[in-house]
Amino acid sequence: MARVCQITGKKRMIGNNVSHSKRRTKREFAPNLKTKRFWYEEEQRFVTLKVSAAGIRNINKNGLAASLKAAKAKGLIDII
Repeated sequence: MARVCQITGKKRMIGNNVSHSKRRTKREFAPNLKTKRFWYEEEQRFVTLKVSAAGIRNINKNGLAASLKAAKAKGLIDII
């Protein structure tokens, strides 16, 4: 799973570079992904996830267990 947030499901978008003369060339908008280890209290171990900045905020707000459960329901991860 490359360039996809394992919590939110964000992935790259395709758009255009637009020059001063309005000439358009293709470009990619990549999500702000980081590889981060989280302590999973229920299993007393670290879990390594590739998450976006929004995914990290989501984990801080809802908790790791709830975020992993929601991501598994969406089919983004198969950890638990």
